[in-house]
Amino acid sequence: MTDPADDLTEDAFLGGQLRLRQLRSGHRAGHDAMLLAAATSAGSGDRVADLGAGVGAAGLAVARRVAGIDLVLVEIDPALAALARANAAANAIAAEVVVLDVEAGAAAFAAAGLVPDSFDAVLMNPPFNDPARHRISPDSARSVAHVATATTLSGWVHAARRLLKPRAVLTAIWRADGIADVLTALDHGFGSLEILPVHGDARAPANRILLRAIKGGRGPTQIHAGLMLNNEAGMPNKGVQDILAGKASLPLARA
Repeated sequence: MTDPADDLTEDAFLGGQLRLRQLRSGHRAGHDAMLLAAATSAGSGDRVADLGAGVGAAGLAVARRVAGIDLVLVEIDPALAALARANAAANAIAAEVVVLDVEAGAAAFAAAGLVPDSFDAVLMNPPFNDPARHRISPDSARSVAHVATATTLSGWVHAARRLLKPRAVLTAIWRADGIADVLTALDHGFGSLEILPVHGDARAPANRILLRAIKGGRGPTQIHAGLMLNNEAGMPNKGVQDILAGKASLPLARA
């Protein structure tokens, strides 16, 4: 009989400050989750929701950086939610884990204790690959975690808008070539948008964008200087390595 533990790996994040068990195959947490966490604005005592939390990587990384947050991890897949719960316990981080489809209606959210206007911060890493341009994985869990539908972005933004208090902050990561879709989705109820392009290579266009938006904000959109994961010589950027090691945060994370 196969040991279920054989299907799991234990991986170190934030320079070893956070250790996460996750499935060997399927969706696996990586740089995107750590960059999202480093871009998230939160303070001690804030109620913070991580939508589509997977095994809890981004939300738990925020909790490791900012002590005393009231963290809720929302995940549709019961197996990943169970891992998120176990990861929170193993890292001695208090977190509520809710098994719920982010695109569910307000009644389902309320039944899970996630009532409107009750969160100080929401972070999210929605499935963002375009099915018309990316080969869909035969692994159903990996497909759900990575491939967007026509309603994914608008549905997730709507859920965040419902949960957030007025003037509270949404932080998200999305693919860079989908920026027009992001601007359209955030045009309903959000403003004071800040965009941080993320480049895998200093010589290449951005492949990700990190976003900060304020519910009810009225400020102009700002675009930050791009974050280069590797320099022009193809070597890892020291500043980014500090961020991934939990030694620094991104400018979007300011209070």
